[in-house]
Amino acid sequence: MPVPSTLVFGWGNPSRGDDALGPLVVEAVQDWGVPGVECLTDFQLQVENALDLRDRDRVLFVDASASAPAPFEVGRLEARRDDSHTTHELSPEAVLSVYREVLGGEPPPTWLLGIRGEVFDLGAPLSAAAGEHLAAALSWLRSWLTTP
Repeated sequence: MPVPSTLVFGWGNPSRGDDALGPLVVEAVQDWGVPGVECLTDFQLQVENALDLRDRDRVLFVDASASAPAPFEVGRLEARRDDSHTTHELSPEAVLSVYREVLGGEPPPTWLLGIRGEVFDLGAPLSAAAGEHLAAALSWLRSWLTTP
């Protein structure tokens, strides 16, 4: 069975307010049922996630961001080894670097969708601002997923 050509990988902690934005995007994309799209979610990126990128035509990482301009920003990622490769939580660029090192080739084209979050306190609900930012990001994402 072929691997879906597009991977959407959202991460974050749903118990920490706006940090739930990545997993919320994944839930929405799964509900859309777009052919050729696979969704994954976790609390953080890890070395093993490099293997999830195999045989993909494109990858979109999705995370909450305290520094992105509102409502969101999208940027193309390049493999880069950084200090996160020695920790339990990797940056998206480090995951791409692990892919290159372990699989011996270039990772698929990869982007990061950073959705502006405001409140990251334990037990906090999604903030109203983050809800608006999420809606804007989902609108952009629906178009991105249907454009080859």
